Amino acid sequence: MTNILKKTPIPIAGLMLGLAGLGNLISSYGSQYRLIAGSLASVIALFIISKLIIDQKNCVKELQNPIIASVFLTFPMGIMILATYLVPFSYKIALFSWYTGIILHSLFILIFTLKFLANFDIQKVFPSYFIVYVGIVVASVTAPVFNNIELGQRLFYFGFTSYLILLPIISYRVFKVGKIKEPALPTIAIFTAPAGLCLAGYMSSFPEKNIMLLGCLISFTIISIIAVTIYLPKMLSVGFYPSYSAFTFPFVITAIALKLTNKYLVNEFSIHLLKYPAIIIEILAIVLVSFVFFRYALFLFSQNKV
Repeated sequence: MTNILKKTPIPIAGLMLGLAGLGNLISSYGSQYRLIAGSLASVIALFIISKLIIDQKNCVKELQNPIIASVFLTFPMGIMILATYLVPFSYKIALFSWYTGIILHSLFILIFTLKFLANFDIQKVFPSYFIVYVGIVVASVTAPVFNNIELGQRLFYFGFTSYLILLPIISYRVFKVGKIKEPALPTIAIFTAPAGLCLAGYMSSFPEKNIMLLGCLISFTIISIIAVTIYLPKMLSVGFYPSYSAFTFPFVITAIALKLTNKYLVNEFSIHLLKYPAIIIEILAIVLVSFVFFRYALFLFSQNKV
């Protein structure tokens, strides 16, 4: 077991987050599916915590890499979502876990900024930077569960502003500068995450909607998911890398965002425009999370035999 823990890559935190989000996405089909996804996410969370404890030296070394460091912030994001699973058992523990996730993410934003942005280098900028600064909007998505939409609204504005600032910078890095190495290629899938996350956060934490802002968020989300889906076959063709985790949460949160928005548009305006896009992305999210989980299982099993 110790050998498996040491060889568990830190980016598996992205799969943990994807599974936690998937549980909420598919909960409408049965609470048992949510329980299964949440349980798997919890097991991965325990793996990550154990690795951080028993393999501190290597973890610190790995976190010197800006990609791994930024992807690691999916861990506190996952904690925020898993906190919602604890509410039926203990609201106090759930609330404590939720705030712990928010505080950890905020702390890591500060550390990441001081370490990697103080000496800015465009070559070290990757789509995973969205995770660092926009990822905290997960708190906006989950805020209603903990009766704190005010905090959710503030963190939404922080994340959305960060998204608008980062989008041209990261786009320039990926499409103009280029030269992204093969192991990091799957991180391009993260491009769809911030738009979908901001849309889901806005739908969750703002009872009163600004139609102009909503239209903007929907447009960003649709454009992002279409572009990433078209590019998906090329990213999958590079073969398995721990960065495959990037194929999970971006599609899950986009599916959640489209479902929430479709429900709102139907109830308020009898507009069914997003019905089928939401279904398609939901199916794709389920398939991708299942696929990545299977590939990670094979990877860890093979590592244990080495």
